[in-house]
This record gives sequence, structure tokens and C-alpha cells, in this order.
Amino acid sequence: MIRFSLHCDHDHDFEGWFRSNDDFDTQAEKHLVTCPVCNSHKVEKALMAPSVTTGRQKEKIAVAMSKMVTELKEMAQKVRENADYVGSDFAEEARKIHFGEVEKRGIYGEATGEEVKSLLEDGVDVMPLPVFPEDHN
Repeated sequence: MIRFSLHCDHDHDFEGWFRSNDDFDTQAEKHLVTCPVCNSHKVEKALMAPSVTTGRQKEKIAVAMSKMVTELKEMAQKVRENADYVGSDFAEEARKIHFGEVEKRGIYGEATGEEVKSLLEDGVDVMPLPVFPEDHN
């Protein structure tokens, strides 16, 4: 996807996302690109500054990513230390806890995509527990 800065004939500036430059051109020719302010179909691409990441920005991003991974690892470790592992029975146990059939407690385990979707539809709060490469050693 490409983000374009756009400009209409009434001096309104806005942005739009397109698959390609040709995609924008095709949509503009068919009057499918309109100004969100005045609904004008006379829209053109405006000049944009290129998005360039400097070495300093890359370093900041790397530090932030490293901090985030460390925090995720700590959170996953706390869950493993303080919750019961229920394996492939996760969906069944989560429902029992949610509906008050068993005592409330923290659990973790495995669930298929369909099981997770069904749990969410039933109002059961779940979230994925990140698994890191070193967790498999």
C-alpha cells in the first residue's frame, strides 16, 4: 500500500492509501477519489517529502523493540509462574471458570483458532501468551 498526500480544487489537503500509483490514477479517472471535506472529484496528488529513517531513528526503534520484547518475556514468565497450565483443555477450563462452574483462577494452555473465536463470542476474555525461541530449549 502507498500513502499519497492529496489535494482538491478547493484547497483541502488529505491523505489516501492505494495499492499502486496506477490504482490511484484509475480511481481518480472514474471519480472514485473524493475530498472528504467538500466531496470534490477534482483531486490530485500533492508533493510529499520522502520517508527516510536515519541511523539515530533506527537505533531508537531497536531500543524500543528490545524493551518491548523484554517486557513481553517478563509478562509471559509471570503468567507461567502464577497460573495453572491446562494444556489442550484450555477452552473447556476457561468456559468453566467464566460461567462459575469451578473456582476462579489464572490458567494458560493451548487453543485452536476456532476455540478462541468461540470463547470470545461467549464473552470469555482471552489473550495469546507469546512464545519465544528460547522457550523451546
